[in-house]
Amino acid sequence: MTLATGLAAPWSVVPLPAGGALISGRGDGTVLELTAAGEVRTAGVVPGVVSGGESGLHGLAVLEADGERWLYAYHGASDDNRVVRMPLTGDEGALQLGAAQVVLDGIARARNHDGGRIAFGPDGFLYIATGDAGRGDTAQDPASLNGKILRVTSEGDPAPGNPFGTAVFSMGHRNVQGLTWTTDGTLWATEFGQNAWDEVNAIRAGQNYGWPLVEGIAQDERFVDPAIAWTPEESSPSGMAALGDTLFVAGLRGERLWMLDTAGEEVVSATPLLIGEYGRLRDAVAAPDGGLWVLTNNTDGRGSPGAEDDRLLQLPVAAKQTGS
Repeated sequence: MTLATGLAAPWSVVPLPAGGALISGRGDGTVLELTAAGEVRTAGVVPGVVSGGESGLHGLAVLEADGERWLYAYHGASDDNRVVRMPLTGDEGALQLGAAQVVLDGIARARNHDGGRIAFGPDGFLYIATGDAGRGDTAQDPASLNGKILRVTSEGDPAPGNPFGTAVFSMGHRNVQGLTWTTDGTLWATEFGQNAWDEVNAIRAGQNYGWPLVEGIAQDERFVDPAIAWTPEESSPSGMAALGDTLFVAGLRGERLWMLDTAGEEVVSATPLLIGEYGRLRDAVAAPDGGLWVLTNNTDGRGSPGAEDDRLLQLPVAAKQTGS
């Protein structure tokens, strides 16, 4: 089922409680609202978005706290990548964005490897996926925000209990674009490799995932190996959703959706779905009704857009629980 059509280089989709969603447009900073009635309208434009290469408006996340609703956004600015937040006002179907506040800045940007996925975890903290901005050495530098998964409070301070006393939660990443949690609380992340291996990793606080010293399953005791690795032709993984203990990974170059059944931090089976049916896939999210939404990405200059692209799709899938 198609929920929305004619989207321009969409990057992230966030479901809303009443059945609608917010969708980011990478190129111009526009945040669209898909209403529960199926209409698409502009909620607002994130100020200061500077697109170019792979940078622009990326991930979105919504937080409700103390009677207020906030929209968080990761985006490229003139000199860096940053996370901002804006009050989200009005009722669903007529949402508007208030003035932007900087939550975290100083993440280096480049034409490639800008990361960009953000999500609030079960612990209430904001997780931020960054890329190495084309400089692999930053991923191994604990003082750099690049090539990392970061964990901060809603105001942008390092989360209490972070392993290095800074915003850094894990390191040794090349370009993370997917974050999600399975029902047992395991944090999972997708990662673009270079020429050999793309990855899905089970993320542990303070651990090093090896880039640029290793790529894929290296069996090097200094680093954590991925739970699964593919060639870029099979995947190029971006957004990822969890339904129960099952992961759904959106593939760009691979033009497919990977369904991964997990047990703890292991992937026990991997099944490719939708191969070539909808072109490049950018995001996958758990829908309010318990199903799955998938966002296509054929209009950003790298795909072959069809008449209705880009689209937000609703897929009839069900979660598999561990032991079932």
